[in-house]
Amino acid sequence: MSKVIKILGTGCPKCKSMAGVVENVVSKNNINATIEKVEDIMEIMKFNVMTTPALVIDDVITIKGRVPSKDEVLTLLS
Repeated sequence: MSKVIKILGTGCPKCKSMAGVVENVVSKNNINATIEKVEDIMEIMKFNVMTTPALVIDDVITIKGRVPSKDEVLTLLS
């Protein structure tokens, strides 16, 4: 089953960095997932997240306010 990954952030350097890490892990490990970048502040607020970037996997907030390592993302997606 495909995972739904959402990267919440307004496009700041940390948000772009998180997006790069997640995209890299998904492609290198052939993970069946769709990645959405959520940049609209009103949409981000629906998740009740005050610090970005945030990583949401299947509607569960897993990381917020920092850029995860590749290993951490892989663990969360496994």
